[in-house]
Amino acid sequence: MKKLLIGNEAAAWGLYHGGLGLVSSYPGTPSTEITEFLALHNDIHSEWAPNEKVAMEAAFGASLAGMRSVCAMKHVGLNVAADPLFTLSYTGVTGGMVICVADDPAMHSSQNEQDSRHYAIAAKVPMLEPSDSAEAYAFARSAFDLSEKYDTPVILRMCTRIAHSQCSVELGERENVPLKEYVKQPSKYIMMPAYAKQRHPIVEERTAALTAYAEDCPYNRAEYAAHSDIGIITSGCSYLYTKEVFGDTVSILKIGMPNPLPVRLIQEFASSVKKLYVIEELDPIIENHIRSLGISVKGKELFSAIGEFSQKTIREAFLSEGLLLQAPQPQGPSPSVPGRPPMMCAGCPHRGMFYTLVKNKISVLGDIGCYTLGAVAPLNALDSTLCMGASVSGLHGFNAARGKEAEKKTVAVIGDSTFMHSGMTGLVNIAYNATNSTVIILDNSITGMTGHQQNPTTGYNIKGDPAAKVDLEALCRALGIQRVRVVDPYDLKACEEAVLEELAVEEPSVIISRRPCVLLKYVKPKTPLAADPEKCRGCRKCMKLGCPAISFRNGKACIDATLCVGCGVCEQLCAFGAIGGRKEA
Repeated sequence: MKKLLIGNEAAAWGLYHGGLGLVSSYPGTPSTEITEFLALHNDIHSEWAPNEKVAMEAAFGASLAGMRSVCAMKHVGLNVAADPLFTLSYTGVTGGMVICVADDPAMHSSQNEQDSRHYAIAAKVPMLEPSDSAEAYAFARSAFDLSEKYDTPVILRMCTRIAHSQCSVELGERENVPLKEYVKQPSKYIMMPAYAKQRHPIVEERTAALTAYAEDCPYNRAEYAAHSDIGIITSGCSYLYTKEVFGDTVSILKIGMPNPLPVRLIQEFASSVKKLYVIEELDPIIENHIRSLGISVKGKELFSAIGEFSQKTIREAFLSEGLLLQAPQPQGPSPSVPGRPPMMCAGCPHRGMFYTLVKNKISVLGDIGCYTLGAVAPLNALDSTLCMGASVSGLHGFNAARGKEAEKKTVAVIGDSTFMHSGMTGLVNIAYNATNSTVIILDNSITGMTGHQQNPTTGYNIKGDPAAKVDLEALCRALGIQRVRVVDPYDLKACEEAVLEELAVEEPSVIISRRPCVLLKYVKPKTPLAADPEKCRGCRKCMKLGCPAISFRNGKACIDATLCVGCGVCEQLCAFGAIGGRKEA
């Protein structure tokens, strides 16, 4: 059966057909859809875990029990899961285990563009890298066999373009893989020093065996051109760009298994051409390997280690080498496309709290989520954003460094899902090591930025079924915080009272700013507001909210009724009563 699939759905089908029994993940663009598509199958166990470390450990537990398992995450999520990853390399697996990681070159939705191939090299585990949806399906499916054959977890590396682009995929049937027998093996799975020392040589032997396998494995292939002295070694989406630019006019060695890299295969390919190039996004992993073999090659002299490549990138690089004719020029001027900077939605519950913080000139340590958009104009509310949970931990360090003056004028903001991910331990540190820090949990009752996934505070699991619901107020008190209060961020007066009162007290506190995301299906918008041009004085105070529903025309405020959800925050700001209920025609 053929289907047109994005890479993430193709990978999900490959994993499912490969005999997957359990998937545990934390959502993160561009990896999220892998788990969402797997959750549609009711004959496997699917779940959102609180964070990537927990997800990988759950997948390990299933593998230990003899089941084929998967965890999926974005590249920065692999940082969170690095602790179990490195030791999983030592323990190996029982049931096949696949770790799906999606890199984000050009940082479409990420705070960095790290190259996950480094993790495969450092942890000494094999990595597969598909170039399109068809390969995403094939590589994901076969990864379980590779995992079990070589007793190792296998990393499947996706990237934004492969994850979200489409091509035709030939789907097979699901493999029926019985649960393997569980046998207690202390020397294999208990990684205390005496046993770990025994496992390290096994890891090195496995790496040697996988390197030999890489020479003839189906993931790497050479495509020789009949009359060309040019050879290009490439991988991932760069392979497709290379094919679009050159077609069959140059020889190409496509690397589908970037770790471990072959030796003989590369040497043979290099010896067949006079000029050798490497095209790979981000870091020179393949290039450095080739140079270590004593082979002359050009790579990062022509291509940047920053951002994504494209057909244009490759064409321009080889034009400079004199290997391509001048590219055809576009006919006529390019159309002018207006910029669309990211912003919080009209009626976003975070806007009222951010306005309150900005109004009172409070420094704000931010976190990862849609509320990070509070950093942009006109709010400009955030002072920092580092990684998941860092706002809470960072607030403690900031206040410890700058003392009481900072404690009175600095807060952390963090979403409900992010708080469950890695904010809790930072709050424990605030309580235990005693800074008078105020943490604001922006509780919009969902994991917002990645597409409305459930989390432990929502009361529903990945399939939408009722589940245990974490009580944030009780949890914060259990973590050692005595002052916990809830406010509605649509009520600006209540927000200001809560913020100023909690900053004034001589003990740590938590404010839960609670209102569901306006995009949730069960949240019904109120009647849109309207601005009366006769009452409007043009003071532009309402524009300080940065609400996309509000604009200025002819010196007067104007509210777009198709965007406005009637939250009423702007109405509270207008001192002249110009904003109110929508007038009927």
